[in-house]
Amino acid sequence: MSNYVPFVKPYVQYNEHGWGPCEVPELDVPYQPFCKSDRLGKICDWTVAVQEKKFPNKYASTFGNNSQYAYFHEDDDDTFHLVDNSGLRGFRPYQRGRYRTNNRNSVRARGRTGRGNVQQGVAGGATAGGGMSNITKYGKGRETRRNVGRRFGRNAPIRLRESSVMVRSNWVSIEEIDFPRLLKLTLPNIKEGQDIVTCGSLEYYDKLYDRVNLRNEKPLLKMDRIVHTVTTTDDPVIRRLSKTMGNVFATDEILATIMCCTRSNYSWDVVIEKLGVKVFLDKRDNAQFDLLTVNETSLEPPMDEEGSINSAHSLAMEATLINHNFSQQVLRTGDQDPRFKFDEPNPFEEPGVELAAMGYRYRKWELGNDIVLIARCKHNGVVQGPNGELQFLSIKALNEWDSKVTNSVEWRQKLDTQRGAVLASELRNNACKLARWTVEAMLAGSDQLKLGYVSRVSPRDHLRHVILGTQQFKPQEFATQINLNMDNAWGILRCLVDIVMKQPDGKYLIMKDPNKPMVRLYDIPESTFDSDGDEEDDSSEPCAHFTGDTCRTDRCAANTNAI
Repeated sequence: MSNYVPFVKPYVQYNEHGWGPCEVPELDVPYQPFCKSDRLGKICDWTVAVQEKKFPNKYASTFGNNSQYAYFHEDDDDTFHLVDNSGLRGFRPYQRGRYRTNNRNSVRARGRTGRGNVQQGVAGGATAGGGMSNITKYGKGRETRRNVGRRFGRNAPIRLRESSVMVRSNWVSIEEIDFPRLLKLTLPNIKEGQDIVTCGSLEYYDKLYDRVNLRNEKPLLKMDRIVHTVTTTDDPVIRRLSKTMGNVFATDEILATIMCCTRSNYSWDVVIEKLGVKVFLDKRDNAQFDLLTVNETSLEPPMDEEGSINSAHSLAMEATLINHNFSQQVLRTGDQDPRFKFDEPNPFEEPGVELAAMGYRYRKWELGNDIVLIARCKHNGVVQGPNGELQFLSIKALNEWDSKVTNSVEWRQKLDTQRGAVLASELRNNACKLARWTVEAMLAGSDQLKLGYVSRVSPRDHLRHVILGTQQFKPQEFATQINLNMDNAWGILRCLVDIVMKQPDGKYLIMKDPNKPMVRLYDIPESTFDSDGDEEDDSSEPCAHFTGDTCRTDRCAANTNAI
């Protein structure tokens, strides 16, 4: 007897009609046929919906897409239990080598790009390739600001803007109109304004300033002249005209602010007085309405604290004084130089006071629905055209304070060669201010809009400036260039006037919301803004240049020195 297990011969089925087993056992196993030419590269496909772009049918079967191996999710919520992990809050497990990879990659990147400490050690700040390093070229502060902006720009807290006037509890909100609704308004076919009264006198423009460039810059001088910015109801000519004609009265600054409200970011307000069928649009006393904004529509507007020379209020004061001095310096101011005189003298003349050369036009527009608008517009100068005709000018000044802080084009390098890039940068950063200037020029009927480029002598010196160049446009063409639609501007004005016309007699306030693209209309008591006790602290009031009162240039200079 053998100790080994006996060998039993297996039973082998013999298929007489072909090859393979004669009988197939009944098993619950899915079967998907395939061809010998099919690619069997996938064992398990978890991304059936995702296909390769270059070979979409790489793993497709010849017999078609079958669903034998498709996964169907069954309802297994009954077996789900929530695990209490309240004790693990704030627990952060230690990860060995957590920062090792990033440090190693950063070292490699510095070695490849030549921006590391090894390259900075070369004498004179030169790199291995012979060029200057970025820190030497642009300055350490610029690189630091750029890196901080990249790292924390998205997560930086939003700084809320302050309202131009404090809303009080006894004010009644009448209407809230957002900018998308205002942008859809239109009032076409408004004819050119008709002159009713012309006052003042204009000096001729000095064409030598057209030759000013970066090689031939001129210092900006302080002009000892007085500028009146009288509001609507304090204008003696408007008071006289309101007795016989018109039912809506305003100034060109107020109209331009309302018409261009959809481009504004800062808060502003306009006081409205309705007396019967007449509406007067006014600005508040001691308000900062006439201050020119700086970088209002920039991605990074001025955010310095009050008291700094680069704060929003300080830059607005500086820009307003620059605009006043430039508009008077470019004129031929000699006693023997001729002047163009309008029909009536300056309505704001005072004995013994030298006024700035200014020409006023009181014009009339018909807005439909028996609404007649009368507004005071102004010219800054006059020039003789190529054919001997007189052309009226609106003279304004753009100012540069620090191109590195604003991340804009540096004027002293690009103004002569790439003036279009400089203007495009200003259109991006000061879209609202340029639109207001264009509307004012078109309302006054100016033939040219003269823009001056004024820059600081040093970025840290806000008292000394130089004129780097000038540029002129036709207001209608410039409006098309900046995408300013006058039909929409007239529609916005007409919409707000219609809302006020439906209200009872009283005093109202239009205010731009400081943090939302929205305009609000309030019904305010009659005594609001009448007494000095209702006003803000005197320390925040601008100088008399911007309140409609008499102001000396030395007083403005003193206020500027105190900034």
